[in-house]
Amino acid sequence: MGSDMKVAAFSKYSWIDFVFSVIGVFTFLLDWGSDVWVATEFYRRGDFFWFGVLVGLMVLSSVMVQMFSWFWLKYDRELPGFSPQTGARTVLFGDRVKLSCLLHVLQLGFLCRHITAICEGFRVWWWKKEGSEYAVYLTHDLSMLRLIETFCESAPQLTLMIYVMLSTNKAREVQLVSIAASTTSIAWMVVDYHRSLRSFLPDKAKQSWGSSLIYFLWNLLLIAPRLAALALFASVLSAYIAAHFLILWFVFVLWAWQQRTDFMDSDGGEWLYRVTVGLIWYFSWFNVAEGRTRGRSLIYHSFITTDGVILLATWWCYRDPVQTEPYALALIISLPLTYLLGLLFKALYYCCFHPKLWRPVVKDSTLANDLPDGTVSFRNISIQNDTLLVNKRMTSHVTCFYLNRRGNKNTDGTVESSDL
Repeated sequence: MGSDMKVAAFSKYSWIDFVFSVIGVFTFLLDWGSDVWVATEFYRRGDFFWFGVLVGLMVLSSVMVQMFSWFWLKYDRELPGFSPQTGARTVLFGDRVKLSCLLHVLQLGFLCRHITAICEGFRVWWWKKEGSEYAVYLTHDLSMLRLIETFCESAPQLTLMIYVMLSTNKAREVQLVSIAASTTSIAWMVVDYHRSLRSFLPDKAKQSWGSSLIYFLWNLLLIAPRLAALALFASVLSAYIAAHFLILWFVFVLWAWQQRTDFMDSDGGEWLYRVTVGLIWYFSWFNVAEGRTRGRSLIYHSFITTDGVILLATWWCYRDPVQTEPYALALIISLPLTYLLGLLFKALYYCCFHPKLWRPVVKDSTLANDLPDGTVSFRNISIQNDTLLVNKRMTSHVTCFYLNRRGNKNTDGTVESSDL
């Protein structure tokens, strides 16, 4: 049977995928609306500096997401069979390149991708039309773009909102709404992205709701203290937070370059990706290279833990004892404990809740659906009977996330690994 034994069944678009797409749109609109609301409040109150900072974050995030979306759209158009006559007919208005380019320039490309994914998903799920694999393809790209948008805008915005509350020693309704929206966006998008990655694995390796909950908790418990520590540091040494970010971001970009990432399809696109990875690493761990990840993860968490301790110690030394007296001791104790709890939840996830631990014993290794846990089949997505459309971007990240140094890539596209 040869390599055919190693090809898992395609993921089918389901009502859960449709719900995730709809929730993703509502989360995006809620987060965007809260940003506009907060920016308007700053402007009305005469806080033009914070208004400028917030608008700058919104513009920077939008531009980066639109650039990624446009790079990917250009790559997809060069694939065999990608034309208005194929299943790709709905993505950003088919082959009208000028219109697609204009939408991205107007910062509407990301929103159009959302609308396209929902329309295609509804057509496949509700009307039972063909194109399930293509609908899944669209959701994969959206999950990555939402993750980029989350760490380029939501995480910095949340840090800014916490900083403003600490500096003014006030918590207004609009700020609480913005913080809640940003926190929801971060937590949801991290889990959504991981579930999207999991859909590239054989069906029995999919992440359960319980596993997703633990994954959500350890990410939230690691990211939240990081954001709080940055905001606390900025509240006492606001002039140095920019230098802190630039230094760490530059180091992280060099580390991404040193790992020789290969995610985009051009040199310019690859450097855009590395710049974005450096920004993500400023807030959270994100694997970008093949090979054993345990060592790199240990280095990263050790570095971030040390940096967090320095940030908290600096805040404690320079804080106003009178103004911070109601919450200072609670924060200095709870934040390190929360981060430690996040690391424990991460260990718990890999020890007790990882999807590979719940897979049934394989009785017949010749069955395509009974692959060893270490076998990752890259799912080529058919948009024509004789054409295969491969989501290279998600395939690349599946390799990075689930392939250790003992793994190897076979000639048929299957990855053998024992560390999933």
